[in-house]
Amino acid sequence: MSFEERSAAALALRQKEKQRKHRINNEISAKEIRVVDEEGKMLGVMSKFNALKIAEERELDLVEIAPQATPPVCKIINYGKFQFELHKKEKHQRKQQQQMQMKELRFKWRTDLHDFNFKTRHARNFLEDGFKVKASIMFRGREITHQEIGKELLERFVAALEDIAKVDQPIKFEGKNMIVVLSPEKIKKK
Repeated sequence: MSFEERSAAALALRQKEKQRKHRINNEISAKEIRVVDEEGKMLGVMSKFNALKIAEERELDLVEIAPQATPPVCKIINYGKFQFELHKKEKHQRKQQQQMQMKELRFKWRTDLHDFNFKTRHARNFLEDGFKVKASIMFRGREITHQEIGKELLERFVAALEDIAKVDQPIKFEGKNMIVVLSPEKIKKK
């Protein structure tokens, strides 16, 4: 085996170890560890050598669960089964996590009453469907001198939707836009 082949094999092994979140068996660097068996019973603090011997007798792996603890906590378990359970738990958590999507409505500082009501109705529908709503007022050129009119418009928008929404981000400026973000009070499951 040439030097290049050995270094490539070593690099592949290091990358595989980085993918793993836990150290197992001989990868554990601590001299003394706290050992827990597969049923969750504490076996106590012992040397790494003794813990590996116990794991080998039971035909299981010694997995470092809490490396930051003093001494580190290791568990005697089947590592493949342990990884499968972790993957299953992470997948379940991702499934339970709900992604909030945002819809944006744009106003101008001169938006008329009919257009305002039309966009407010749309915002109400978005909020009822469980979306966040970002309302923004664009100012162009000298329009920026009429900030108070824009702020008043956004305050009316928030007041019109206060029965089903709460303010996530209060009215503020982002460049030449004045924005407010509303989120629904109760999220509807799809």
